[in-house]
Amino acid sequence: MSDHTEQFVALLARFSSAVGARDTAALASLFAPDGTYDDYFFGPHTGRSEIAHMLDRFYDGGEAFVWQFTEPVSNGEVGYARYAFSYRSREPESNGEIIVFEGTSRFRLKDGFIQHYAEVFDRGVAFSQLGYAPERIVKLLGRYAKGFRQTETARHHMAYRDVQIARRKEQA
Repeated sequence: MSDHTEQFVALLARFSSAVGARDTAALASLFAPDGTYDDYFFGPHTGRSEIAHMLDRFYDGGEAFVWQFTEPVSNGEVGYARYAFSYRSREPESNGEIIVFEGTSRFRLKDGFIQHYAEVFDRGVAFSQLGYAPERIVKLLGRYAKGFRQTETARHHMAYRDVQIARRKEQA
């Protein structure tokens, strides 16, 4: 394991420990002062104060959070890890149920801090376990899909797609 990945594994341990302990100050301290935590449920939160507040929001809807990172890799500037994440729901539709899903995290790192955290996971798997009505799940997923299509990533991909499709037609 590279030195960068070893340092990243230590960061992941502090990150997951802070979330599990509801230690908002410890989680926020892992981020650069202007760092961003882009949560796949709650959206982006920038700055340590906002990140700490976001972790408190986790605990409005759940408790007993456990975050298990696997397959970590880092070059010192960016780190990726798969994860399994679980918690006990406080939502009315699923109060007391353990919710579990898997995902992938991306950490952009700078000067020993997290500059930007982002994740991807199947929201539908989480919503289904939360006991949300199918109509609510469709509405929520539709909102997320619409939002994604407006992101820079999606716009960049659509431009790239146009170029690739045009090249294929020229080669045919």
